[in-house]
Amino acid sequence: MDLSIYTKEFKYNWTLAAPVMLGMLGHTFVSFVDNIMVGQLGTAELAAVSLGNSFMFIAMSIGIGFSTAITPLIAEADASNNFLKAKSTFKHGLFLCSVLGISMFLLLLLSKSLLHSNFLNQPKEVVNLAIPYLDLVAFSLIPLIIFQAFKQFSDGLSMTRYPMYATIIANIINIIMNYILIFGKFGFPAFGIVGAAYGTVIARLIMVLYLWWLLANKDLSRRFVTNIKIFVLEKFMLKKIISLGAPSALQMFFEIAIFTAAIWLSGLLGKNPQAANQIALNLSSMTFMIAMGLSVAAMVRVGNQKGLLKFIELRRIAISIFLFACIFATGFAIIFLIFRFQLPKVYVDLTDPENLIDTMEVVNIASQLLLVAAIFQISDSIQVVVLGALRGLQDVNIPTIITFISYWIIGFPISFFLGKEDVLGSVGIWIGLLSGLSSASILLYLRFNYLTLKLIKTKNHGLT
Repeated sequence: MDLSIYTKEFKYNWTLAAPVMLGMLGHTFVSFVDNIMVGQLGTAELAAVSLGNSFMFIAMSIGIGFSTAITPLIAEADASNNFLKAKSTFKHGLFLCSVLGISMFLLLLLSKSLLHSNFLNQPKEVVNLAIPYLDLVAFSLIPLIIFQAFKQFSDGLSMTRYPMYATIIANIINIIMNYILIFGKFGFPAFGIVGAAYGTVIARLIMVLYLWWLLANKDLSRRFVTNIKIFVLEKFMLKKIISLGAPSALQMFFEIAIFTAAIWLSGLLGKNPQAANQIALNLSSMTFMIAMGLSVAAMVRVGNQKGLLKFIELRRIAISIFLFACIFATGFAIIFLIFRFQLPKVYVDLTDPENLIDTMEVVNIASQLLLVAAIFQISDSIQVVVLGALRGLQDVNIPTIITFISYWIIGFPISFFLGKEDVLGSVGIWIGLLSGLSSASILLYLRFNYLTLKLIKTKNHGLT
């Protein structure tokens, strides 16, 4: 096999994906900064942010997953120079994301009572710290999901740099606000972990406003994002976006929910395993965002080729992105293996003698989890990039079933049984994650392979 037919696409794939990667990393970097700064307060505070964010991750997964329906529709309309279809897609997508953001915020406020329930059985000290944090940070879902509508639209036009710029600005603001409000600098009171929530809300509000301003001042996007009659809606386009967005939201929900379940299962083991889980999860999330960038590139490029009916090119380009993702994943796996003892130490205060025993236990558990995370880097990358290619093909229903089976029929039972304290504990939970991700990567690739070969065969038959 001549690899050059795939590797020659790497440069363009990188040009398209790199800004998305940085933008997606920006979302995770908000959590990274929160975790490092809050980790200086103690392991209970770090576990509290983990517990509060477990609810946030579920709501975010639904909003972000739903918004991905916008990108392939915009990419297809852009490839065929259909302005009216593209603007209609964006307007309806923006409306639906706005409604979803408000709904997720209200749902989160209603569901926080679960933190006190015997069902979750979380450490009381951690719960008491998590609730005021969650009360405030939940509001940031509204600007975040609205931002996603603008981002996915921008990605669909291959204008991937502008969401990246907005995310970078938001992260700078988040770091500054965290420093001031968590620790009480420049005359402000020290809010502790609630200060991290204030920083997140402020940063995300500015992020969406700045992205709109950028797009409104660019010739290519101005006419899309201005003069929007947001309440003049068409039933057909609403149904079209919902039919793609709802399954995409479920796909992301099934994956994020199993990682959230890992947080809750870790909480059953105590605050130190939960804090360690948060460290390993945050580091894994950052490498996952690199794959997410390539997933968006796959979505856009496959959507373009679908619009042009060039299915052989579509398959070749998609495979080039899969190969690119595997190379990145291998590099991250090596980094996790080599630095699994050093990376967790970034999150904790080793100079605090009062909490040193707890701190060292957290570092030790996190280093074991990073060993498992190193192993699942490739399967995690493959599943998300192939999923992006399938969304570009606007194939969402079967992949939704695949993700449910992989994570909840295969992965979660393994996490539940191996994650008990008298079995493998935290490592057992992550072996379940590894099993789910590996199953998803294999089954989703088989689906992509079947669909693209079918499209090529059907077109060839139509020409003969």
